[in-house]
Amino acid sequence: MKIKDNINKNIFRGYDIRGIYPNELDEETAYTVGLGFGSHIKNLGKTTCIIGHDNRLSSPALFEALKQGILETGIDVISLGLCTTPMYYYACIKLQIYSGIMVTASHNPKDDNGFKFAFDESGNCKGQEIQDFLAMIQKGEFASGSGEVTNYNIENDYLTLFKKNLHFGSRRIKVVADPGNGTASVILKKLYDLFPIDVTYINIESDGTFPNHHPDPCVEENLQQLKEKVLEEHADLGVGFDGDGDRMGLISNTGKFIPTDKYMIIMIRDLIDKVEKKEFLYDVKCSKSLSDEIEKLGAKGICYRTGNSYTKAKVRDEDLPFGGELSGHVYFRDRWPGFDSGLYAGLRILELLSKTDQTIDELLIGINEYESTPEIKFKSSDDKKFEVINQVKKYADDRKYEYLDIDGVRVLFDDGWALVRASNTGPNITARFEAKTKERLDQIKEEFTALIHELNR
Repeated sequence: MKIKDNINKNIFRGYDIRGIYPNELDEETAYTVGLGFGSHIKNLGKTTCIIGHDNRLSSPALFEALKQGILETGIDVISLGLCTTPMYYYACIKLQIYSGIMVTASHNPKDDNGFKFAFDESGNCKGQEIQDFLAMIQKGEFASGSGEVTNYNIENDYLTLFKKNLHFGSRRIKVVADPGNGTASVILKKLYDLFPIDVTYINIESDGTFPNHHPDPCVEENLQQLKEKVLEEHADLGVGFDGDGDRMGLISNTGKFIPTDKYMIIMIRDLIDKVEKKEFLYDVKCSKSLSDEIEKLGAKGICYRTGNSYTKAKVRDEDLPFGGELSGHVYFRDRWPGFDSGLYAGLRILELLSKTDQTIDELLIGINEYESTPEIKFKSSDDKKFEVINQVKKYADDRKYEYLDIDGVRVLFDDGWALVRASNTGPNITARFEAKTKERLDQIKEEFTALIHELNR
């Protein structure tokens, strides 16, 4: 296979490598990334890595090309084959081999694909590490050798981890589960069969074209089928999963969409008296409802930048019992190994419900409510989007607005906030707005939406 000389630099993003197949990312790109990855970890003294892939149609071909590149550097490969991203994470932990690559584009559209990768124990690469890796690949100085492949099935180990970790109460919960035809479909039924719950499945067939809805369960419109089925079945809860199984979205028994920040409130309320360290992490997209609740509980909240690679590492490095972000990634470290698993997050709320007579809506009684928008995306080129954010920051400076700039610009008002940031997973600017009243929300949204359109022309 040929080395890709003119590799597309724009696919090397903030948290991973991601692009459209085959226009931006093809087999030659995967092979070249494999050569670079194997060479780099060889320089670090590693001899073996782990690789897996999701169920997108392009994933098997990219996986094989990637594997070939790694093997040709003399690095041995443990091949998981088709698996969810959390199964890949657990294989790294179980085998104590922390160098690896997962072929996936997570919740992106069906024609996208990519690589989440880690060189060592520090976790998924991010930011400057990824740009340095690109520069190394562009030099074309690759190691040579002849590695060997070992196939490994992580499924039984993964199921055992769940079985040992979760302990349901006496109330039998009725749930509707929607893997959205994504990779979670390959393990979901086997996993749910382990527990005393009544399950109705929709979109359970593995199909990398995602024929029924977009594979992002944290966007409410993607959960319409789930809402309808929850109401039809009179279920206690609906749980949806993304394309590679590391995130989840929730629907209450009354058909309401439960954003991840509200899920986090429920879990922190449950955890607060069970953990010694009462500190919890959330990202800049999360509602003030969450930070208010953490404060009311007498705990400490840590507001941090968005991005699975960043938030997971921060939760680990700060030794926090729990953290997460609005996009659906959550990290339990009280009795779970700390990696993000949509299936575990879903079962954890089912376990909680099995030990109470309350509904999920009732578990949210007493929180401070705000008017907020979902995340709004504005198309912008990868070259332009960061300049737009710089101009938003200048706008805030000129008006003497208070703001956080740990990730984009979150402008803080006494009665609300506006967040504008550059997406690290695609050519978009993303925004979210929140306020105490609908009228004030409309004002804030109008001000910053107009600004984004002006700067993004």
